Order: sequence, then structure tokens, then C-alpha cells
Amino acid sequence: MLTLKLICEETERVIKGLEKKHFKGAREAIENVLAVDKRRREAQQQLDNNKMEANKLSKLIGALMKDGKRDEANNIKNQVAELKVKEKELKDVMEQAEIERETLLCQIPNIPYEEVPEGAAAADNRVVKSNLKECTPDDTVGNWNVNPQLNFDNPLPHWELAKKYNLIDFDLGVKITGAGFPVYIGKGARLQRALINFFLDEARKSGYTEIMPPTVVNSASGYGTGQLPDKEGQMYHCEVDDFYLIPTAEVPVTNIYRDVILDESQLPIKNCAYTECFRREAGSYGKDVRGLNRLHEFSKIEIVRIDKPGHSKESHREMLEHVEGLLKKLELPYRILLLCGGDQSFTSAICYDFEVYSEAQKRWLEVSSVSNFDTYQANRLKCRYRNVETKKTELCHTLNGSALALPRIVAAILENNQTEEGIRIPKALVPYTGFDLID
Repeated sequence: MLTLKLICEETERVIKGLEKKHFKGAREAIENVLAVDKRRREAQQQLDNNKMEANKLSKLIGALMKDGKRDEANNIKNQVAELKVKEKELKDVMEQAEIERETLLCQIPNIPYEEVPEGAAAADNRVVKSNLKECTPDDTVGNWNVNPQLNFDNPLPHWELAKKYNLIDFDLGVKITGAGFPVYIGKGARLQRALINFFLDEARKSGYTEIMPPTVVNSASGYGTGQLPDKEGQMYHCEVDDFYLIPTAEVPVTNIYRDVILDESQLPIKNCAYTECFRREAGSYGKDVRGLNRLHEFSKIEIVRIDKPGHSKESHREMLEHVEGLLKKLELPYRILLLCGGDQSFTSAICYDFEVYSEAQKRWLEVSSVSNFDTYQANRLKCRYRNVETKKTELCHTLNGSALALPRIVAAILENNQTEEGIRIPKALVPYTGFDLID
């Protein structure tokens, strides 16, 4: 969440940032936070004065008793008792104000960086790079068109290819669980496993330490990374134990550093993790969710960094290069989008999306989001580092990205690599699959 210091010292910048993110009632929300904090500070000041007065009076009691002025001493005792009652009332006011302030802060999203473009929706996202054509500063999703052609007539969508080559059984998944829980079979399962191992190996080569975290977390972890309370309805909830199935490995891996003070020399910390991910995707329907396009359970490799403020933008750049490198090695047509303010997530300060082109569906499929959250998550997590020069603790920056999410990568590989003979496997994956063609 936003720090109170930032809100107090740069109120107008925060409000403008929230408006850029199209957060309704931005000024009112910030004014409410400031008003509640003012109430807390006023109560704190009264409490301090109250304690000083109580201490001052308490010191008189002994002397008065010694001088035999019992009535005066008893009168002062009564005053001190009244001050103690007042002290409790003020503490209650402060406690309530703190709870109210935290509740309000949790409802306010992060503010975007200056370089984040204006815009209200996905059509306003800026296309900053592609391996299909040169991009210009004026390119947005709404006015950027490209239509790569396969040397193959009437390409099939991945759900038909999966059936043709017996790779994925969507109906069996419905039988076992429900829609959005596919069953991978034979070479489909081997392709899935090959991608997982390939992505993990590439992450390790880039200096990431592999983590194998739980896929079930407590509510404190969901709160720490911002999924709670913002996305509670999108998470599967185990009500008896109050646990949540993770929507991404970002949650457990980032929470490793909750309530931790790191040494500056440890930064940047670089972790990667493969997990299953679970998302309810409430309200999702239609052609955009067919096949592997949108699932309730899917595999994903996540890269996570904990860094100091002065280096986090460099970390973000390195993460973007890592993800782009994976798409190049998979020989997929891709583009990179800088999300506009209105299309950013609740918690991010800046986010780039990677999309691959689906030839059979004639559409772009998002396969990764790489975000810098600035101090927003770290403030909730109380994730800090000790500055080597000042010896003071400061909030870290947190970053994460998909490297990569598998379903749409599988869809793109199947659709873009289909030939008359079968489906060609990208060269980088052949050592992992053990075959170069699905036929």
C-alpha cells in the first residue's frame, strides 16, 4: 500500500497518479486518509499531554502525604484517576483511527510511474517492441495491426489440434473436475513438462534461485502481495482452514520476505518458482476462454526480485530481457506492451505485457506480465533492508513476472508450428521433449 509519508508529503502527485490509473474518487479517498490520520495525531498529542500531566500530579502526591495534607493528596489522586480514564479513551480513539486508516489505505491502488502512458483501457496500451515489425511511439494496441501468415492453408485452433493428435482432453477434465481443468496426455503432457524444465533451466542460467513453495497460503500472505482484499473473489478459498489456493507463485515467494530486514549486500534477491496456479476467473465466458485461452488451473514459472529502490528499474529491464529471450528461443511471434494507467493492476507501478500471436485464432494472447511494484507490496509486507551507509532501514522494491505461463504458450506453439506432416517442436525444446515433431 502507499506509505503515509508519501501521501502527506506529495498529496497532489498521489492524487494525479490515482487519477491516471482511473481510480474513482481519488481525491476523496486521499482526503479521508489524511483526515483519519489527523484524528489519530490529535489523539496522540492529547495522550502525550495527558501522560505528562498525570506524571506531574503523581509526583506531588508523596510530598503532600508526607506533609500530612491527606485531603489534597486524595484530591490529586482522583485527578490522576480521571486522567487514566481519559488515557484509555484516547488510546481507543487512536486504535480505531489506525484501523480505519489501514482499511482506507488498503482500498487505494498503487500510483503509476511517470513513463506510464495515459489511457483508460487495453486499446490504449502502447506497443513498444515486436519481432514482426518496427514500433513507433504512437503505436497503441488500438491502431497497431499485423497479420503474420503461416505456410499452411486453413490452420486449426489448438483445441482441434489437441484432439487430432490426442494431446489434451478438455472433456475428461470436465468429467474429473469441471470446465477449465484440462487433462494433458502423451506428447501433450511431455510438451508441458518440457516447457517447465526449459523455463526453470533458463531462469537458473540467469541467476535465479529456484524455490518450491506451497501452493496454499494463509490470508496474511494474500494481504502481503495485494491479492487480498482486492481479488478475494477471484481466489479459491478453503474456508475451514482459511487458506487460499495461489493465483501465482508471486504470492508465496514474495512472502518469504514478509517481516524481514535484509542486508543491502543481499540485494537484489532473485528467485524463480514453478507452481500450479488457480484462478476462479469469475464471469469469464465466450470464445476468448475456449481451450487453453483461460483456465482455472494452469502451470506457470514465476520470477521474483527483491531490490533496493536505486536499482529496481535496472532489475525490471533485466527481467524484460529475460522473458523476451524465452520467446525468441521458442521462435514465437511476439509483441511487448507498456500498459496504460487505466489497464494496470491494482498493485503495480509499471507493467509490461508480453503477447504471442495465435495464427489460427487471429488474435494476440497474453503470456506474461512483468511488473515493478515500487514499495507498494513491501510496505504491506514490512519487507525492508538496512542501508549500509545510514544504517537505517528502508522499504525494498518488489518485482515479478511470468517466465512463462504455459497454457497460451502451448496454444501458440501448436497453432503456429502446424504443418502438413504434423506440429514442429521449436529447436530449443527438442532436448527436453525428446521429439521434434508431433504427428
